[in-house]
Amino acid sequence: MVAKIKKIFSKFGPGIITGASDDDPSGIATYSIAGASQGYSLLWTAFLTFPLMAAIQEMCARIGVVTEKGLAGNLKAKYKSPLLLLPLAAGIVIAQTINIGADLAGMAEATKLLLPVNTLLIASVYTVLIIILMVYFPYKFIAQNLKWLTFALFAYIACALVTKQNWPQIIQHTFLPDFTLTKESITLIVAILGTTISPYLFFWQTSAEVEERKELEKTKHKKIIVTKHELKMVAEDVNLGMFFSNLVMFAIIATSASTLFAAGIREIETAAQAAEALEPIAGSAASLLFTLGIVGTGLLAIPVLAGSAAYVVAEIFGWKEGLDKSFRQAKAFYIVITASTLVGFAMNLMNINPFKALFYTAVIYGLMAPILIGIVMILANNKNLMGNKTNGRTTNILGGITFALMSAAAVGFFLTL
Repeated sequence: MVAKIKKIFSKFGPGIITGASDDDPSGIATYSIAGASQGYSLLWTAFLTFPLMAAIQEMCARIGVVTEKGLAGNLKAKYKSPLLLLPLAAGIVIAQTINIGADLAGMAEATKLLLPVNTLLIASVYTVLIIILMVYFPYKFIAQNLKWLTFALFAYIACALVTKQNWPQIIQHTFLPDFTLTKESITLIVAILGTTISPYLFFWQTSAEVEERKELEKTKHKKIIVTKHELKMVAEDVNLGMFFSNLVMFAIIATSASTLFAAGIREIETAAQAAEALEPIAGSAASLLFTLGIVGTGLLAIPVLAGSAAYVVAEIFGWKEGLDKSFRQAKAFYIVITASTLVGFAMNLMNINPFKALFYTAVIYGLMAPILIGIVMILANNKNLMGNKTNGRTTNILGGITFALMSAAAVGFFLTL
């Protein structure tokens, strides 16, 4: 039975990795804060964002499969002006680097729950480990081995089921949006949308599909025509990954609401406070499970963050790129990965609060997302790029709703400053 499960799990594609990476330390922190501060009232965001994020990620995956170029590469082919490409690349790299720094800080603080060691030292160990893994090992090797650590996230699902819950309230707040137009509430919604429908995953999903396709063509020694069956499999992989991501999101909010909010803990500023949500099922092992979840998703997400930043820069400047290539084959690509990870680590020298950094990273993504969603939709509807594989009506409707929702949230954020 274990062998069968392992075999099935080994076949999961980029969509599953993307979904697991979406519940990174920033996501865990944001969802925990949402449940602790608002109780069940924001559960509707998990239900609402599932079809929206699945639609956007499917567009990105399809763009990668059909064009065999990443998002930045397609933008370069369509819009040759550096006035658009360079600011876009700069904004993405800066946002990704901030996220890396926040994730490293969160991983270090979570690890300190188990090892009473200086957090800066822990963060430096994780930084060196990630750089070595990225430079010397194919990402497939990293993902296939580290994705098992994300199983710790299932503890939130189990905890949501065994903890005493107000199920009528859960059902009500899952399907009926409930929020107030205050600065705190709008900021929280922007953060939830930003960490769920994360811009860095748009670039990663596209480039990961390109690498998967190139690897397949290399194995079969021929160019492979994109079929409807293949696109259907890609869509199913994406949908499964996004479903897993949102199920964990729902469980974290519900678990934090039924434990932290119910106990009067309205603010989370430390890893120890966040870990308390797992005590009903894990008891004294709550810190261990929480740490495994944070570190496991962090070790998956940081390579995705650094990798997506490197893909953007390499595609814009025409450098050789790809995690399937060695350092010698794509030096500039790996230098960007190393630099963004090291700069992210340097943020930890600023003595920032890890959980606040993780939360505000999500806010930054929420403000950036509308622009990038618009770009994805333009590319996915371009017949010169996509041929007869452009968006269908349903996908365009979902994409339009996502763009409108995230734009409204961003406008609301600025109006309440």
